[in-house]
Amino acid sequence: MASARAGFALITPASRGIGFALTRQLLAHTDLPICATARKDCDVLHNKLVESVDSKRDAAKRLTVFEVDVTDESSISELASRLREQFRDIPLRLSLTIPGVLRVEKSPSQVNYDDALESFKVNSLGPLLLMKHLNTFLPTKSAQSFSTEPFSPSTGGEKEDSPFKLPLHAIYAMMAARVGSISDNALGGWYSYRASKSAVFQLAKTFDLYLRTRSGNNALAVALHPGTVRTNFTRDYWQASRNVLGPDEAAVKLLQVLCKIPPGTNDGRGHCWDWKGEEVLP
Repeated sequence: MASARAGFALITPASRGIGFALTRQLLAHTDLPICATARKDCDVLHNKLVESVDSKRDAAKRLTVFEVDVTDESSISELASRLREQFRDIPLRLSLTIPGVLRVEKSPSQVNYDDALESFKVNSLGPLLLMKHLNTFLPTKSAQSFSTEPFSPSTGGEKEDSPFKLPLHAIYAMMAARVGSISDNALGGWYSYRASKSAVFQLAKTFDLYLRTRSGNNALAVALHPGTVRTNFTRDYWQASRNVLGPDEAAVKLLQVLCKIPPGTNDGRGHCWDWKGEEVLP
């Protein structure tokens, strides 16, 4: 049973690719209650995730999958209501906000209004609206610290060497992209994707400033760059990339980076970090 000292995790969306892999790693290496989202086929996703991990982890009971469309605020509001009903006073320990859609425009003449609008709805407004409805689940300054032990005897799990160790504070992470960096832009193109992902850098910084006041060292916000991950989303760019990671490898590396970011300094929180632990400048 979930407790305030354990908290819960939320991954949205988790239907495929890096979202699925992040959810799977958290199911496999922690005993946290985990909420995942998908736009459809929630039961199918639940079963697929449960089947992907050791049955001893009691994944079926720990995992809940909600139907959410990040371009529809009413579904995000409904998610918040259901989380409040399910967890009550239990805080959000780890939130991974990773919606993304890519429209490739090599020249300005290829920009299509409807496609560009969809890019901003998914890549920028989706994370913004999730932040709006989820921020109250993060711990306040006066909240008790999370427990250091990610495993609970009640689930029958044995202690083992986990590839990451959850910190004592909450983490709110949003998926940006290196191509959203203005200072790193040397090639141009990808107008709507670059612009919409640039917004995530700003969202992470601004939200973290808010959390410094509301949560102190009990919660921080960051942006992430996962690198080129071997998924259908990046299929056309595998050969052009020096490092192509498998989804589970990328998920573990991102979680390792997240878990090492200190909450009490200006060196980590509010910034964008890649899978190697190196900062991606705005």
